[in-house]
Amino acid sequence: MKAVILDAASLGEGVALECLGAHVNTLSHYGVTEPEQVSERIQGHDIVIVNKVLLGEAELEHAPDLKLIAVTATGTNNIDLMAAKKYGVRVVNVTGYGRATVVQHTFSLILALSNNLLNYVADVKSGLWAKSETFCLMGHPIRELEGKTLGVIGYGELGQGVAQMAQAFGMNVLIGARQGERRALNQENVHRVSLDELLRQSDVVSLHCLLSGDTHKMIGSRELGLMKPDAIIVNTSRGGLIDEEALARALRQHIIAGAATDVLSVEPPVDGNPLLATDIPNLIVTPHCAWASKEARQRLINMTADNIQHFVNGSLTHFVA
Repeated sequence: MKAVILDAASLGEGVALECLGAHVNTLSHYGVTEPEQVSERIQGHDIVIVNKVLLGEAELEHAPDLKLIAVTATGTNNIDLMAAKKYGVRVVNVTGYGRATVVQHTFSLILALSNNLLNYVADVKSGLWAKSETFCLMGHPIRELEGKTLGVIGYGELGQGVAQMAQAFGMNVLIGARQGERRALNQENVHRVSLDELLRQSDVVSLHCLLSGDTHKMIGSRELGLMKPDAIIVNTSRGGLIDEEALARALRQHIIAGAATDVLSVEPPVDGNPLLATDIPNLIVTPHCAWASKEARQRLINMTADNIQHFVNGSLTHFVA
């Protein structure tokens, strides 16, 4: 078995990649692979390990030796799954590796918005506190989470982790129903509701669903208009879930109180992005780092190595395609 990793640089520094080659004869490394280099680099390999590099029909058609695409991520929207099936290539992803880290980052964004943390830090740096007539500054609203409602859209590993953390803060939790589903969950204090109902009732909305044709721009002007004017929305999933122009407009017009996103529709945003404008109030943008603790990245690599091992010995069963 010959394997190649196309974008090792995307896994960052401080992690060990050796385990990825433990169960194959050879493992080739590329830090970064440009689109025009993909076809050449996967030639002659049985296994391709990839994080964000696009693998479409044009690439798979000319890779007759390819048997497995091991995605070092949960999302597989960079893989043409229909083409993989057509050419007999199995696809496997990794889930659950970053639950603690993503939940932590999600709540750091929720807390920063709820406490107006960045605005107060800016006030101190600008010298405003030193000029205050009283011992403190209270120029930006601070809102307790206890007793408020968190709406979770996408109730997989990460959505469940965020819901559990919200309950620890004393929040009520609503879970967005799958299309046509309105049944209550068995978990205490957790109920499934329609997307519209969730948006109307929630004080905080947190996105944790995969990007697909059904979820692309699922939050647009209409949906943002359903939210409470003092509500906030947080996205640590995929940038394409939100209409970014609509979100920028909603924040400028104070239709909602704030937003935070760790993801954009195109990454890196080399051609700019509506959410990178400097005049948008109460918006926090972080550079797709919610998953990137050293612990989570090493766990991801180890789980990918396990997938490769089980594939080689014929015991892998949880394929995406």
